[in-house]
Amino acid sequence: MNNNNLSGELPSSMGSLRFVRFLMISNNHLSGEIPSALQNCTAIHTLDLGGNRFSGNVPAWIGERMPNLLILRLRSNLFHGSIPSQLCTLSSLHILDLGENNLSGFIPSCVGNLSGMASEIDSQRYEAELMVWRKGREDLYKSILYLVNSMDLSNNNLCGEVPEGVTNLSRLGTLNLSINHLTGKIPDKIGSLQGLETLDLSRNQLSGVIPPGNQLQTLDDPSIYENNPALCGPPTTAKCPVKRMRMRTEMALK
Repeated sequence: MNNNNLSGELPSSMGSLRFVRFLMISNNHLSGEIPSALQNCTAIHTLDLGGNRFSGNVPAWIGERMPNLLILRLRSNLFHGSIPSQLCTLSSLHILDLGENNLSGFIPSCVGNLSGMASEIDSQRYEAELMVWRKGREDLYKSILYLVNSMDLSNNNLCGEVPEGVTNLSRLGTLNLSINHLTGKIPDKIGSLQGLETLDLSRNQLSGVIPPGNQLQTLDDPSIYENNPALCGPPTTAKCPVKRMRMRTEMALK
């Protein structure tokens, strides 16, 4: 039911669809909160409600009642409140897109438990199709969607530090945390994410030396880090104190 002119709220009767695997209602004019009756749909693999006007909190029961979830896309809505830590229990999740909402608070420190973003897929599986934001544009993925590993929390009001656990997600291909209020240093081991193809940390309040690392050598676009005035080091033109630069390099190599 994507890309229509549907309006109003989702009916609670949708909770009777207990065996539905794909619930995809993006790019409509739907509003209201996600009905709690949807927690009865425990077989869901893809939940895509992006591009609507849903509001309220992101339900914690998504993490508690949808254990088979592979894709959670709530992008471009009006959700507020914090990201529930219960989402970290979704061990098969490999696409998490909560971008362009009004979410606040910290990024849960447990995001490193999202093992679906660290596991190699043995065989092809069908996951329908999805628009995924990568490298500054939205692309439609179909037959290879199961290979995409992405986390997009951009354009919210998130604060605190980038969790170290992000560096556990060894097969993560896209990480977009831009346009938030994140502070502190970039995790030292982020350069060890060998599958990372798209990184955007711009328009935050991050500080310190941009860590070295093999993968970050290929991500040499300064716009990745722009509008973080307290960041220094390549690929930006901001110079770091020599002592600080040496210490950061040593820590990243340990």
